[in-house]
Amino acid sequence: MTRRRAWWTRLPDPVVDALVVAIAGADVWFSLWDEMSSFAFAVAIAACAALALRRRFPLVVFLLTLPASLMQDIVFAPFAALFTLAERSRDRRLLTVCAVLFALASAAPWPLDGLSPYDRTWTAVRFFYTLATAAAPVLLGQLVQARGDLGRRLVEIEEAREHERLLHSQAVLARERAQLAREMHDVVSHQVSLIAVQAGALQVAAKDPDFKAGAETIRSLSVDTLDELRHMVTLLRASGGRATEVTPQPTLADLHRLVTGSGIDTELTGGLPPDIAVPAQRAIYRTVQEALTNVRKHAPGATATVRLWHDPHTYGVTITNTPPTRTSLPLPGSHQGLVGLGERAELLAGVFEAGPTGHGGYEVRLRIPRDTLGTEH
Repeated sequence: MTRRRAWWTRLPDPVVDALVVAIAGADVWFSLWDEMSSFAFAVAIAACAALALRRRFPLVVFLLTLPASLMQDIVFAPFAALFTLAERSRDRRLLTVCAVLFALASAAPWPLDGLSPYDRTWTAVRFFYTLATAAAPVLLGQLVQARGDLGRRLVEIEEAREHERLLHSQAVLARERAQLAREMHDVVSHQVSLIAVQAGALQVAAKDPDFKAGAETIRSLSVDTLDELRHMVTLLRASGGRATEVTPQPTLADLHRLVTGSGIDTELTGGLPPDIAVPAQRAIYRTVQEALTNVRKHAPGATATVRLWHDPHTYGVTITNTPPTRTSLPLPGSHQGLVGLGERAELLAGVFEAGPTGHGGYEVRLRIPRDTLGTEH
């Protein structure tokens, strides 16, 4: 069920920007504009107009509001710029410095000469009061930023769950199709073959022409039925070509579709020899599949590289991903995926390795020797 967004969140950005500039201008107009000098009034108007660009240049626009805050007692323009900066920046030290600068500009008297001890005392009091007030747009901007991150992460989690549900249903369907194919091949086909053999024997031994013709008909129908059964078994075991069909026995030919359908910015490079047997192809496919699934779960926003490689003695695949660009929320998992990949590698006398990289990413590597059953000779 899609949650309905509030009406103010559906307003176009240009409309919102125009409202912000208008409110900031009204703040300047009602802040004793007739007592300001022409220069101070021009600086204040320029700060208000700059708010239209706060989405693209939040730090620059905020700095442009400081002179107006120093010369005139205005609040809305620097608060709007500070809120936008807090909403778009993840550098908390920068936000702290900007809040202090705004407090200094607002608390300092203009002009800056001839301060008495009494004025300095009240300037310090006003500084701390304004600094506490400036925390409001900063905290609100950070809250909006966290809410956006959480919303995007919840969408990713829901997509990942839907993807896992689809994979589970495909796995169940694949097992059922494989079991049905085995039953048809091992039981039904065997019995139909016996019927055809017995009918052939009766056809040879029969003396009556009608009985002989009947036996020949039974044998012919049994052979046709056996051909149809073999065709059905082949269809059940075959990999589908559409997204709704399953692939019980994936091969290297399916890697490109796996990479493009992973939902991750992934680059597939390199190649492998053509004589790799099906077990090794499945191991490589499952390694890439598990690695990309883990990137999607635990490294949101990261990019990945899938490199196929080989040398005179070994061949394999290396999957490397960059650090995540967003905070990853803890997700439930069985922690058995990498263990299963290690077991697949051991069955092929290979080596499976996984661990973090020096740049904050993660790398998965499968190496299989050529002198095992992993290649066809």
